[in-house]
Amino acid sequence: MATISIDNISDRELLERTTRAAGAERHATAELLALSGALDSRRLYLGEGCSSLFTYCTQILHFSEHAAYHRIEAARAARRFPIVLALVADGSVTLTTVAMLRPHLTDANHESLLGAARHKSKREVELQIAALAPRPDAKALVRRLPTQREVPADLVGPAGLVDGSMASSSEALVAPAADACSKASAVHLAAAPPAPAPSPRVSPLASDRYLLRVTLSGSAHANLRRARELMAHRAFNGDPTVIIEKALALLVTELERTKIANVRRPRALSEAPSSSSSGSRHIPASIRRRVWARDEGRCAFVGTCGRCTETSRLEFHHLVPFARGGPTTLANMALRCRAHNGYESELAFGYSPRIRSAGVGS
Repeated sequence: MATISIDNISDRELLERTTRAAGAERHATAELLALSGALDSRRLYLGEGCSSLFTYCTQILHFSEHAAYHRIEAARAARRFPIVLALVADGSVTLTTVAMLRPHLTDANHESLLGAARHKSKREVELQIAALAPRPDAKALVRRLPTQREVPADLVGPAGLVDGSMASSSEALVAPAADACSKASAVHLAAAPPAPAPSPRVSPLASDRYLLRVTLSGSAHANLRRARELMAHRAFNGDPTVIIEKALALLVTELERTKIANVRRPRALSEAPSSSSSGSRHIPASIRRRVWARDEGRCAFVGTCGRCTETSRLEFHHLVPFARGGPTTLANMALRCRAHNGYESELAFGYSPRIRSAGVGS
């Protein structure tokens, strides 16, 4: 392949070439899906010495197992529903989306399901599928999490979990697990020494119910038990779900109070502009509340392709930099994610390793 020189091209040309390359890749992927679907239907992989299309994709085309799976699923979906090729080619849906939706696509619903999944994230598609086929609520239970050395390999399930009767270590486990779900639906709460546990994950069971799976420390498990004891005088059956819901509600209330001054009885403060001349970067609570409400709790940076969609790691940003005398007023304040806060600081003051590494804004 010829060496691609990009060192001397302008920023605008780099963006345009990247966009064109992404489009070319999507069209090539759509073409590959069409070819793979035809190859699959003719079973041409057999003549090539492969027992399956999956083997052909991994051993002859040298795709990873993950890439081969998604391409095969999408190719078979496109073979039945040709609209998939057009949606993949224009970037409306990804291979992951098609692979996830394929078991649910029918002649009657494929257009509506694929249309609803356009430009959706994997989590949003998972929620879409959960609404189509709701799963039962998880059953709350408490187990002990075994250490790896205490569990024979032939007794460990596909997700590294064991039945509660086999757990024998000092690790604590709290797991909502549905009867209809596999052992992989367990939620772990572990203390030191750590045992192998699934990664934190939130999976939708239905349109308004989620399965939470996390690993916690022994002290967190102790707090959980203490909360159950303190709530025992109420009409409470000990379900950890109730405790988690109440704890999260209290946490969100506290975080909103400290981050955006969201309180029950806000003071009616007049907006007193402050600038760098005062030597303080303090942002009054009334301004924080109004900026957050105006910007809808989302980064307000607008680029050439639209407004940033980030809603986490938000910071209060001075449009006219504080260091240059910018006042701390509603008109001069806006929400920025950490990346765009640092980016605008670089535009205003030049590149700084401190700004880049720490996300320090203006």
